[in-house]
Amino acid sequence: MGDTTARDADVIIVGAGPAGSTAAFHLARAGVDVLLLEKAQFPREKVCGDGLTPRGVKQLVAMGVPLREEDGWIRNQGLRIIGGGSRLEIPWPDLSSFPDYGLVRTRQDFDEILARHAEKAGARLHEGANVTGPILDERTNRVVGVTAKEAGAVTEYRAPITLACDGNSTRLALSLGLHKRDDRPMGVAVRTYYESPRHDDDWLESWLELWDRSGTTPRLLPGYGWIFGVGDGTSNVGLGILNTSNAFGKTDYKAMLRTWMDSTPEEWGFREENRRGQIQGAALPMGFNRTPHYTRGVLLVGDAGGMVNPFNGEGIAYAMESAALAADVVVQALAARCDELRERTLHGYPQALKDAYGGYYTLGRVFVKAIGNPNVMKLATRHGLPHPTLMRFTLKLLANLTDPTGGDAMDRLINGLSRLAPAA
Repeated sequence: MGDTTARDADVIIVGAGPAGSTAAFHLARAGVDVLLLEKAQFPREKVCGDGLTPRGVKQLVAMGVPLREEDGWIRNQGLRIIGGGSRLEIPWPDLSSFPDYGLVRTRQDFDEILARHAEKAGARLHEGANVTGPILDERTNRVVGVTAKEAGAVTEYRAPITLACDGNSTRLALSLGLHKRDDRPMGVAVRTYYESPRHDDDWLESWLELWDRSGTTPRLLPGYGWIFGVGDGTSNVGLGILNTSNAFGKTDYKAMLRTWMDSTPEEWGFREENRRGQIQGAALPMGFNRTPHYTRGVLLVGDAGGMVNPFNGEGIAYAMESAALAADVVVQALAARCDELRERTLHGYPQALKDAYGGYYTLGRVFVKAIGNPNVMKLATRHGLPHPTLMRFTLKLLANLTDPTGGDAMDRLINGLSRLAPAA
């Protein structure tokens, strides 16, 4: 798509996480000259549960990423839910639209695998390139590139289109005045690793009752804890809390994680002497909490656009899906014969996101507001879990796993609700 120099490209992507690397892969496969700028050096760590539902697996399959178990991919068959005195195992639903298994892979491995996969497709990856801000066209005020600090020097990179895939902190979006929306949910997650005999568990385990016992009266918090076997002798253990609770920001989440672990059976190994690594935290930007998703030549993708699922805190799948969607829009825009048509095409990206997730995320915002009430959360765990059919429906809803056409009655109900909900 035209001659380029080493510092010019058709598209610049800021951030080589799941969103950035997925977008880079699809763009490079389409013949687009793409620069992928990552501030860190691989391998590098990110705070995450490391678990992938079938939504995320579908994106990996579409990219042709090898998913052999002998290469370290740990498959899981569904979700084990614990709460209200009940324990229930629900297999991933049998759908024509998604694989019937999930995966676990540490982000230290996962992100680099995707970045190298994008490189093999033709993307130009620059590690250690810390993007410091946009380059603006003085006449149009449009973003025509970025500045980046590399090895102590400042470099300018130029492209007509830029993808902000730099996560929740998204310095690029903030420099354009795109701040978080207070009317959208936000979560926080903390996690660490323990050596444990449960490291090869082939179920993702979710604990629906999180108690803050720091005060005189225990408080039930909106969120969940997880235990995911990593398969390398360790388990990823963490918890996520929503900002719909009065306790948000007032709780020592790291201490709460330790207290929870101390209450688990000793033979599981979740004790301080078996902890491997620090307890680290990260924000979970949910339900389109930063908009608009396109402005002045920049598309917000993944966490930069607040695309974490409000129902379950899943971010990787939506980062990859929005990246594939953004790449498709960008390819069509670059093929446009005039600037006006190119711009109209790029402005179609926010609407495409609303079509894909808008109604569902609206339902999610209602959900997180409801479970912010401890009484609602208590009722849901104690009276919902004993009913397997209801919980299978709940799993489909929370994980957004339905067949878009046909499917069973549960699929039709969830899809119908998502269509009817306003895509705000």
